[in-house]
Amino acid sequence: MTSPAEPFDAIILGAGGAGLMCAAIAGQRGRRVLVVDHADEPGRKILISGGGRCNFTNIHTAPDRYLSANPHFAKSALGRYRPEQFIAMVERHGIAWHEKTLGQLFCDGSARQIVTMLLDECAQGDVTIRCGQEVRAIDHADGRFTVSCGGQQASAPALVIATGGPSIPKMGATGFAYDIARRFGMKVVEPRPALVPLTLGEEEALFRSLSGVATEVVAKSGKTAFREAALLTHRGLSGPAILQISSYWRHGESIGLDFLPDQPGGWLREAKRARPRATIRSIMAAMLPDRLAEALAERLDLAGELANLPDRALEAAEQRLGDWRFMPNGTEGFAKAEVTVGGISTAGLSSQTMEARTVPGLYAIGEAVDVTGWLGGYNFQWAWASGHAAGQAL
Repeated sequence: MTSPAEPFDAIILGAGGAGLMCAAIAGQRGRRVLVVDHADEPGRKILISGGGRCNFTNIHTAPDRYLSANPHFAKSALGRYRPEQFIAMVERHGIAWHEKTLGQLFCDGSARQIVTMLLDECAQGDVTIRCGQEVRAIDHADGRFTVSCGGQQASAPALVIATGGPSIPKMGATGFAYDIARRFGMKVVEPRPALVPLTLGEEEALFRSLSGVATEVVAKSGKTAFREAALLTHRGLSGPAILQISSYWRHGESIGLDFLPDQPGGWLREAKRARPRATIRSIMAAMLPDRLAEALAERLDLAGELANLPDRALEAAEQRLGDWRFMPNGTEGFAKAEVTVGGISTAGLSSQTMEARTVPGLYAIGEAVDVTGWLGGYNFQWAWASGHAAGQAL
């Protein structure tokens, strides 16, 4: 005879940021909560984030900084749990933090402080956390979910999918969330790597020789643009500007880089008047890393002094430098992607509670859902906000 399933009010699959936040909120509301994770410790992705210092939120969080098939879905959760509320929790736990560029907040110390804080919050709600336990089966009958893992069974009227997406598989990430969702009849928006380096083909080999060179650019894809650093790599393009634009890029599309975003229109023709004996390479070398200036000048193929170059050619060079087109042949995939675009369709979820519309008691939160933030703390804020929304509803 098998022993009866241990009863809980809610079972949360995944001990990442969203799962722990959800558990802490529900536990402190008096719910009996179980968190299950196949990893040997909670919060593994938190621990490696932000270079080990955890970029835990962004003070500029707004719904328009998230990608989703339904751009309005995230408004409710983000509006009800703001960055300042998470900052207040961080400060309550005595964690020192600082702001870097563009509203990004980091721990002064270690990302482990954020994990410890979330575990302390869970402890206040008497949450049970079981790590290193593979989920063997999930059954649903008579309004209860039964989860089999680690030779034990647990049951609850609520099940929360918080197992993330397939980005960074070396951390144990999988598409498990999508399997569960599909099993219960929920749709999944095609997942693809996001915040990921882009790869270039052989025709861009000249830039491959510049591996390690970085410069500030404006990266463009369609109507979207980001101004941050770009890094040339042996495989293609990386750096914050590229990671940001990768979430919007699609196969078969080009991206544009403005290598000199501070230069006004006509700057090269003005340089010709001011320094007629200078060359394009020498002018650019004053504004860009030397190796990059040399490579771009070589591609522009305008040798000699500026005085000897027609304004028409200089205008064309300006335009190209302001929107240098690359045709990526792919990305470095989920192995190097920080997050996933796509996931469990928001069409099947309540934006208020994160509960499935057709399966009462089933919830999905965090990266498992088709809501993806920009680089810089936005995805953690979605984890906290969506976890809070579900935790309040359990």
